[in-house]
Amino acid sequence: MKVILLKDVRGVGLHGEIKNVAEGYAINGLFPKKLAEAATPEKIAEYEAKRAEHEAQKVQEEEQLDNKVAALRGKKVSLSARATEKGGLFKTVHEKDVTKAIHTEYSLEIPESSIRFLEPIKTVGEHSVMLQSKNHKAEFGVVVVPVA
Repeated sequence: MKVILLKDVRGVGLHGEIKNVAEGYAINGLFPKKLAEAATPEKIAEYEAKRAEHEAQKVQEEEQLDNKVAALRGKKVSLSARATEKGGLFKTVHEKDVTKAIHTEYSLEIPESSIRFLEPIKTVGEHSVMLQSKNHKAEFGVVVVPVA
């Protein structure tokens, strides 16, 4: 019997896959636990339409991220952080801090996963960060300013 998996099922398949399983297993095991549904032609068409819509949305999001990364190429953002008198920071700068600074200065939403540090930012001054999308890479400046 063909079923569409609604959740990952060990030994059968992953969410969204169409699989052939024993009829008894489907009726007595998968359907009551809402792990799968019968793969009727209407359900398969509906599933394929959802998958195509999801893929189109994913491609659009990747293109938007590419454009954002390209727009930020060579630019700088400044962060304020508590620092010692010698210029060392009390707390390392993280991806979350950089995304907040980009959002406040440039009004762009960049996911934390697309930010790569060339080296950990633990001191006051200017540092380089890589912004990475699927098709583009851009070097981006982060200026850390001490706060009293």
